[in-house]
Amino acid sequence: MRRVVLWVAGGVGALSLAAGGAWSQTPQPFNVAQARAVPPTAAASGEASIVARTNAWTVTIAGGQLEDTFMRFAAELARALDDGDELRVLPIATYGAAENLNDLLYLKGIDIAITHTDVFHEFKRKKRAANLEQRVNYISQMYVGELHVFARHDIKTIYDLEGQTVGFDTKGAGPTVTGPILFERLGIKVKPVFINNSAALEKMKTGEIAAILHTVGKPNNLFTNVSSDVGHFLPVEYSEKFSDYYVPSVLTHEDYPTLIKEGEKIETIGIPVVLAVYNWPEGHDRHRRVERFIQYYFERFDTLRKPPFHPKWKEINLAAKVPGWARYPVAERMLEQMQPQAVAAAAPGIDPAYARTQAARVVPNNRAEQERLFQEFLEWSRRRAQRQGR
Repeated sequence: MRRVVLWVAGGVGALSLAAGGAWSQTPQPFNVAQARAVPPTAAASGEASIVARTNAWTVTIAGGQLEDTFMRFAAELARALDDGDELRVLPIATYGAAENLNDLLYLKGIDIAITHTDVFHEFKRKKRAANLEQRVNYISQMYVGELHVFARHDIKTIYDLEGQTVGFDTKGAGPTVTGPILFERLGIKVKPVFINNSAALEKMKTGEIAAILHTVGKPNNLFTNVSSDVGHFLPVEYSEKFSDYYVPSVLTHEDYPTLIKEGEKIETIGIPVVLAVYNWPEGHDRHRRVERFIQYYFERFDTLRKPPFHPKWKEINLAAKVPGWARYPVAERMLEQMQPQAVAAAAPGIDPAYARTQAARVVPNNRAEQERLFQEFLEWSRRRAQRQGR
């Protein structure tokens, strides 16, 4: 007779499946005193000093899913800034950009979060949090991530996604905000599904899903090992429709050599990324910890711009302003202590130095196209400044 045993939590017994298919419970020894025993706390064990030291300078960062650029940046911040008992940076795996802002507002223990600017503005527009701009500040602008629209080969343009099933990644991820904005502004109605993009890629192979949206910094590991037989990137043309939240960008052969032909470029929209922080007041214990994190971040920033850290660290200008956001006062003070030229580089929206760097990365061998993109960046910045009343 074959028998399957399922152990029940708490040790009250075991359920047995006998030959006839009937479940029966076999009594097991049970020590109530042991079950109710509560282990002593660390403080009660004479380890209060260790508890205090461990928690004194620990700062948490809401990162993202393991395959996302957010999580890599959070991990690299920890690697560059960790300083033993003086500062411990704890990256936390999360659902992504939208959930990160939500966690920064409501989840206990979250000090800092990496998120997208469109998430912040959509939270404000839809009044998802009262006085959001007062409760959440930014430490610095980060890199510009790219919208990746990866589709089956029978889908030729983004408009072919009309009526199709599209993966928006896990609920709380960046595409759950960027996706609805994208399709609403283009007048395309799709059937969104919310599953992890790694799983969604497998469903693309079986025809269950037509395309997936991925909002990450290029190149991203999700696509580096994907065969071109699975699908291809769809272009998303940058236009005035997207100028309030986004910037122009491209995907190239250098980014994804197995998916994009040499010399080919796939136009898409870039999504600015921000290092956000809860606006802890001075005197609060969390303010004290975040203050030290920001000091280390500014002082060691040059380390992050060198290998083996992600190449997008080189795109970041600490002095660049983020329209519609308030910089955290501690970060503002750190900027004032920096070299005058670093502060002078700041400009409404995306600053000129950053814009030229980004344009050079997009079209490295085409000076004319670089200049066109640069002027487009500046015009976008001016329009944003006018709308924000700057």
